[in-house]
Amino acid sequence: MLTAKTLRPASRLDAFIRRIAAQRACLNAAAALIAPLDGPVLELGLGNGRTFDHLRTLFPARDIYVFDIEVAAHPACIPDNAHMRLGDFRESLPGFAREGKPPAALVHADIGSPDRARDAALAAWLGPALVPVVRPGAIVATDRALVTVDWEALDLPAGIVPGDYSMYRVR
Repeated sequence: MLTAKTLRPASRLDAFIRRIAAQRACLNAAAALIAPLDGPVLELGLGNGRTFDHLRTLFPARDIYVFDIEVAAHPACIPDNAHMRLGDFRESLPGFAREGKPPAALVHADIGSPDRARDAALAAWLGPALVPVVRPGAIVATDRALVTVDWEALDLPAGIVPGDYSMYRVR
């Protein structure tokens, strides 16, 4: 069985490649899982814009709303103002819930940092905070395990090391 311990990366580059490969595999799997569902995609963390760009490719007909504290992405990978929510998403996500947008079919949360204590606190907050913005059957893919109320933890795509990514189906 693959575990994070048995596949400990030899370098930070190896860890990055493994994480990005896991992210892509989970998002590609999520695309198939949400195909019959209506609703937008929420991207928590724009970063360099690579994942947002991939989401645009996977979901050309869906609205993709992006949340980040600032925009630091490649110019070709920045959403328009109507789809960008700037600020700490602990504030902008509840604000989005009050906007009356359709509930999301997919949430991708790339919230990890080198500070594991910070990440654990954020992940504990995020699961319950997503409840008002997701629809039943929605998929949540994240690089940190979430504390959830009643979501089904999904099997990860083949080759993904448990702990590198998590996927949930909202009930």
